[in-house]
Amino acid sequence: MLTGKQKRHLRALGHKLKALIQIGKKEIEEALIAETNAALDHHELIKVKLLESCMLDKHAASTMLAGACGAEVAQILGKTFLLYRAATPPIIALPTADRPSNQTLS
Repeated sequence: MLTGKQKRHLRALGHKLKALIQIGKKEIEEALIAETNAALDHHELIKVKLLESCMLDKHAASTMLAGACGAEVAQILGKTFLLYRAATPPIIALPTADRPSNQTLS
């Protein structure tokens, strides 16, 4: 499960990405899942775009595809969303905690 700080970090990295996966009228099928898995294996963080012909809701599509690929949704914005799945070894270094332990509240 990604923390808020990790999601913010991934959103910042994902801002400049182009959509590698597009979901259209065929929606989520085995070929799309295989293509998404290959993209996640290679890139770790990918942007997915829902085309106008897709009848799925953006939240349903992101949840279904993330679940099928063992990934996590880092962001949903408009008709696009970011998926993240850590590679072995990780390519992207994620922040480890929401707040450093030595920081105090004033």
